[in-house]
Amino acid sequence: MPLQLRFLGQSAFLLDSGEHRVLIDPFIEGNPVSPVTLGEALGWNVSAVLLTHAHGDHWGNTLDFGRVGVPVIGTAEIGNYAGRNGATNAIGANIGGTVRGEWGSVTLTPAWHSSSFPDGTYGGMPTGLVVEMGGVRVYHAGDTCLFSDMRLIGDRGLDVALLPIGDHYTMGPQEAARTLELLRPRVAVPMHYGTFPPLKGDPQVFAREGQARGVDVRVLQPGETTEV
Repeated sequence: MPLQLRFLGQSAFLLDSGEHRVLIDPFIEGNPVSPVTLGEALGWNVSAVLLTHAHGDHWGNTLDFGRVGVPVIGTAEIGNYAGRNGATNAIGANIGGTVRGEWGSVTLTPAWHSSSFPDGTYGGMPTGLVVEMGGVRVYHAGDTCLFSDMRLIGDRGLDVALLPIGDHYTMGPQEAARTLELLRPRVAVPMHYGTFPPLKGDPQVFAREGQARGVDVRVLQPGETTEV
């Protein structure tokens, strides 16, 4: 079965292999473009929640999943914070490390950004995520700018790259399109745009420039799904 990627707005995605589901950056409540309620998402029976960093629009509803036993995976600081606040299976890792489960694996990569929890607690280094699931390799860049070591991430052989394009807090669409020359994915999906007023990056600009580089760019509306 192809891996299904469902865009939930901002940087939140549900990855579904048919046997397992994994949720990335579960910003649901407070997300003005979320296509689902928290109650619906809790009913998905996800195998893990993966975090790129601790900012509220990524951390989101992590503890609602963690408190019912869903593994929460992120940096050591994220794992420690989640555990102190009621997550019963919090797993702290760090950049370069891989966490494996029955659902697949996630490797933490660098990202150029910042990271703190909504209460101001330091969240450790921001990260990207390379998720291997259902025979597909997905790179979720988190919040970042373009950086040259993305070429090393691309050397892994990426099927999909999920890239922020909103500008202001991350790279914009033109800079994000330049990352495709380093990452070399088969498919790219823009994220982290249009949710709040400062995030003005145009996904059609990214799509046009990405396709000119030979990449299959898929612009998803919140709630839409694509298969890889």
